[in-house]
Amino acid sequence: MHPAASAGPGGAETMEALFTAVSSLCVTGLIVVDTPVFWTTFGQVVILALIQVGGFGVMTFASVVGIAVVRKLSLRAKLTAAAEVKSFGIEDVRTLVMSVVRISLLIEAIAAVILTLRFALAYGETWPQALWLGVFHAVSSFNNAGFALYSDSLMSFSDDPVVLLTTSGATVLAGLGFPVLVQIIKHLGTVRLWTMNTRIVLAATPLLLVLGTVFITALEWTNPATLGGMPPHLRILNGFAMSAYTRTAGFNSIDTAAMDPASWLGMDLLMFIGGGPAGTAGGIKVTTFAVLFFLMLGELRGAGAVTVFGKRLSRAVHRQAITVIVMAVGLVAVSTIAIMLMTDFSLDQILFEVVSAFATVGLSTGITAGLPVGGQLIIVALMFIGRLGPITVATGLALRRRALLYDLPKERSIIG
Repeated sequence: MHPAASAGPGGAETMEALFTAVSSLCVTGLIVVDTPVFWTTFGQVVILALIQVGGFGVMTFASVVGIAVVRKLSLRAKLTAAAEVKSFGIEDVRTLVMSVVRISLLIEAIAAVILTLRFALAYGETWPQALWLGVFHAVSSFNNAGFALYSDSLMSFSDDPVVLLTTSGATVLAGLGFPVLVQIIKHLGTVRLWTMNTRIVLAATPLLLVLGTVFITALEWTNPATLGGMPPHLRILNGFAMSAYTRTAGFNSIDTAAMDPASWLGMDLLMFIGGGPAGTAGGIKVTTFAVLFFLMLGELRGAGAVTVFGKRLSRAVHRQAITVIVMAVGLVAVSTIAIMLMTDFSLDQILFEVVSAFATVGLSTGITAGLPVGGQLIIVALMFIGRLGPITVATGLALRRRALLYDLPKERSIIG
C-alpha cells in the first residue's frame, strides 16, 4: 500500500494490495490490477520477494534464516522444516533445506540467464532491463507464480520456443517437488533406491503433460482466437506450454478467456490435480490423485491390499488421500456456489476461477477484477488455503490426535 509501490497517486487500495500480496506469497498469479502498469519497479520487487519466500515455503525460509544466523536448528525448528519439505526424519533437515535453496537458486539462475540473453538479443531490450525481465520471469516460473511483466502474460511470445520452453521447463522441474529433485540428484543411476513418492511423481508428470498437451491442442486446433491462426508446429508448442502452465504456473501464451469452455473443464481437472508434493506447485498433488487411482484399481480387482510399484500402500495413506480430495472438492463446490450468488458470471467461468485459486495456478478467464469485494475475499481465502493444503489446515485445527483405548464393533453400510 506504500505510495512508492504503485504508479498512481495515493498508493494502492487495501483490497488491491491484499489480493496482490496473498497471490504473490501463495505463488498463485491471479491479479486484480495490471502488474506491469499498476505497480512501480519497487512494487514489482516486493511482489518478486513474496514469490521467492512463498516458493521456498515460509517455514523452510525461517529455517534457512536460522541456519544462517545461529548455525544450528532447535528441535522445534527441525520438526517445522521437516513438515514443510515432507522429510521423513529430522536428522537430515539441515542438509535437505540447504539442498532446496541450492536447487532453487541454480535452476532460477539458469532460466534467468537464458531469458536475459533472449530479451536482450532478440527483442532489443537494454541489458539492465533484460536482466530484470529475465530474473523476474525465471523466479516467477520456477516458483509456479505466473506473475508476468507483460500485460498479456506471455502471449507476445507465442512464436518464441526459447521463452516458452524455458519458462515451462522451470515450471515442470519445480512441480516435481524438492524431495524428488534431491533424490534424482542423489540416486540418478540407481532407480531401485527411489521412493514410492518419486516413482509416482516421475510416472504421472510426463503422462499428465502429454495428455494435457493433446487435449488442449486438439480442442483449440481450429479456434481462430487461440491456436487456429498459428502454423501447426506453433500450435503444438503452445499446446504443450499451456499444459505445463496449467500445472500450476499460471502463465498463458494464448488467450485463456477465448478458449472453448470444454478446454476450461479439462484444464480445471489438470489444475485440481496440480504437481508433486513439497514443491512450488499447488492442487491436491499428483501423488494424492495416483493413490486414489490405485485404490480404485485395487477395489475393482478385489485385492486385499493396494500395491504401487511393488510396495504395499499404507492404509493411513488411503484415508489421508480420500480426506484431501473430499475436502478439496467440498471447498471448491461451496466457493463456486457462493460466488455464483454474488455475480452474474457463468458457472464455467466461476468454476475455472475458483479451481485456479485453490490450486494456486493463476490462470483466469478474465473475471478476477470484476468480482465484488466478497468474491475477491473468497478467492484470497482459497489461495491461502490452497497453499497450506487442506489436510494441513485440518491438522492445524485438530492440533493433536486423540488415541482411543478401545475398538467398536464393525458393521457395513450399503455402498452404491
